[in-house]
Amino acid sequence: MTSPGTLIRIKTFLFTTFLLIAATVYAQKPVLSPLSEISVLTVGNGDDLYSKFGHSAIRVHDPSVNFDIVYNYGLFDFDDPLFYTKFTKGQLDYRLGKQRFKNFVFGYELENRSVTEQVLKLDNAQTKALFDFLENNYKPENRYYRYDFLFDNCATRIPDALKSVLGEAWQLQYGHIKEPLSFRGMINEKLEVNRWFTFGINTALGAVIDEEVTPWERLFLPAYLFHQLPNTTLSGKPLVSKKIELVRPRPTATTTLFFMTPMFWFGLLFLASCWITYRNISNGSRSRWLDFLLALASGVTGCILFFLWFLSDHQATKMNFNTFWAFGPNVIIAFVTLKRTLPKWIRTYTWFLIALLLSVLLIWVFGVQQFSPIVLFPIGTLLLRYLFLIRYTAPGKDRNASEIDQSPNRPVIV
Repeated sequence: MTSPGTLIRIKTFLFTTFLLIAATVYAQKPVLSPLSEISVLTVGNGDDLYSKFGHSAIRVHDPSVNFDIVYNYGLFDFDDPLFYTKFTKGQLDYRLGKQRFKNFVFGYELENRSVTEQVLKLDNAQTKALFDFLENNYKPENRYYRYDFLFDNCATRIPDALKSVLGEAWQLQYGHIKEPLSFRGMINEKLEVNRWFTFGINTALGAVIDEEVTPWERLFLPAYLFHQLPNTTLSGKPLVSKKIELVRPRPTATTTLFFMTPMFWFGLLFLASCWITYRNISNGSRSRWLDFLLALASGVTGCILFFLWFLSDHQATKMNFNTFWAFGPNVIIAFVTLKRTLPKWIRTYTWFLIALLLSVLLIWVFGVQQFSPIVLFPIGTLLLRYLFLIRYTAPGKDRNASEIDQSPNRPVIV
């Protein structure tokens, strides 16, 4: 019997293959008839990280000329040899693609994701103008754009197109918005707290995404665009004429084993560090490998965050105060902690690290940046060990003998 995990991998493979085959449609541009319609398609969230935030696209349908095409701004070239380099540096280009409508829908049926259509109430001239806009965007010299998760993606391209074509006749109404939101708050609505990718995303994103967003900026998520369109008017009349549920996903049960979560592993690390530190205090020793691993892990994480902040084009990773607990220079200090005798300046450096950890908590309390609650575990572990090092390196204490050999039977060499 095939396991659920194998079925998911097969479906994902088939969907990806099908999407690549159907991504480009070679068809002569038709002359649209008065029967033509343009609608916005909203795809629901999926189980995998790349699909957690949904998807948006535009459908142009004219049954009289047998034209039914989806304009999809969410395509990219995964075969690019520099794909990962560009993605990391925030220099990845997405493109507008054309797919047959039935292929688009079938692909998301395979992924068991909802697809909902909102038909726009446009007159013939407006329909033609929007269609011409999309076709012009699809030209080879226009179809590529520099992707930005918050400000330029498959969802934001749709209101940009509507605003460009419809002009002042197109008006957004914000009466349905009841409470302020931040980018981080909107992102976390789609994520489970105790998951590795949630912890990673919240660690990588900086304080810039904790500011309150404008109603227009909320449209970076397909779900918010979906809810905004019925609250939009065109020449004073509702923009959306009807809503059609094209794909209703089948109910599925997803479970995450607790021992596979960051809370379990960071909690286990904290408890292990408490036990080791207690033993160190009891026998006057220092577990150099624990100090080395903690410093190395926090330092490597800090170097990655430093790169995302200062050396990449990602806007969402700027002003990231996670670098205060994941401190890049610890990469070097890690090798210092392997020495039996610590240099005197390590005590001053440790006080500095403690000050940085406390600063993180103050930044959190005063709302400068929001952090994943899971981060309390690594912060607690580091603070525990830093306080131990302060105690261990207190002036007037000679640790050399206890570090070398604690055996009472050790022979004395004269």
